[in-house]
Amino acid sequence: MQWIAQYFQFDAHKTSLKQEWVGGLTTFLSLSYIIFVNPSILSETGMDKSALIAVTCLSAIFANIVMGFWANAPLALAPGMGLNAFFTYSLVMGKNIPWQTALGIVFLSGLFFLVLSFSGIREKIFNAIPHLLKESSVVGIGLFIAFVGMKNMGLVESHPATIIHWAGFHTENILGLLGLLLMLIFQHFRIMGGIFWSIVLVSILSIFLGKTELPDTFFSYPASISPIFGQLDILSAFRLSFFGAIFSFFFVDMFDSMVTIIACAKEAHLQNEQGKIKHFNRILKTDVLATLVGAVLGTSSTTIYSESLSGIQAGARTGLSSIFVALLFGASLFFTPVISIVPTYATAPALVLIGVQMFKNVHNLHLNDYKNSVPAFLTILFMPLTYSISMGMSIGFVSYVAIRLFQRQTQDLSMVLYVIAALCLLNLVLG
Repeated sequence: MQWIAQYFQFDAHKTSLKQEWVGGLTTFLSLSYIIFVNPSILSETGMDKSALIAVTCLSAIFANIVMGFWANAPLALAPGMGLNAFFTYSLVMGKNIPWQTALGIVFLSGLFFLVLSFSGIREKIFNAIPHLLKESSVVGIGLFIAFVGMKNMGLVESHPATIIHWAGFHTENILGLLGLLLMLIFQHFRIMGGIFWSIVLVSILSIFLGKTELPDTFFSYPASISPIFGQLDILSAFRLSFFGAIFSFFFVDMFDSMVTIIACAKEAHLQNEQGKIKHFNRILKTDVLATLVGAVLGTSSTTIYSESLSGIQAGARTGLSSIFVALLFGASLFFTPVISIVPTYATAPALVLIGVQMFKNVHNLHLNDYKNSVPAFLTILFMPLTYSISMGMSIGFVSYVAIRLFQRQTQDLSMVLYVIAALCLLNLVLG
């Protein structure tokens, strides 16, 4: 065991094997809901749900092993929330794009991110994007996935006169509301893995009420991933009209990853005296590599989870905690029959809760005049209205630049921002 302590530098990080195990277990329980939620969302595209359960776990296993051994950071990765909803509801269902092409779009976004990472342009793009648009995008995505969650819970439904309306109470959405209430209670009392336990309890109650049937077996060998493995269609995704979607995946992944890394680095003491984060480039490249491999396996973008903070607060300080997360995802592969029966209304409250957490960023917006309030408002509003993250972001970027040009206040605009706005305008024109 001595080599483990030496490899992960236990002494330098003031940690131990037990401390890393507790941290890894805490992180896994905090984000394990993704094993239920990601297949539930992506299977609506027609992808095989059992294969999706296996791929969700396999992509997380690969990403966390690389993060642990190569980057040596206590950061956990899995298919990202918000981006899986964008993949399903905006691209595949919203634009009738085959899921194979959507996987190609995810792969190209990762490739784009990788090229920019090696060229050094990544930081220039990140720094050129105004704080207002970064925060507005987070708020808008939160509103978008919360809306999707409410739809999947059965709280709202389509209506020919009002577009959507209240669906009335029935057994499924009452169970969904109960799940949301349990999540809020667990979060209030800081119960580890609250989202996970809520999904489990609602699923059990659904079985007792006869809404869900028990599986024939509780354990099995991992499901075959052949129905979705290697099915990405990169050539079909390589079209100008898909640039907006590619940029959206890239931007959200980059922004979310960087913000999460910075927040976790402070808690895990990964910064040196100059404020630089240890192995920062390795951490980001792990994120990119995970997205590329995930697309090949058959899932939407894999990214770093902010739930890593829960493990860090429990003591995780090195990449060994990420290795433990990978092992726990590996164990989950053998519970596919149980995971497959979890109803959508049991997982949908997680979307609402995560949406609320993202929407809280609205207090970071300084809406002192219309040159700020209009782009922020349009970004936030159009994501749920158009059922598209890329459309909301495009309208936000275009309006931000257009208003400042009209006011002749171009000091906030850079050449990079002009290029992004022009491409966003092209995305809006091409639809």
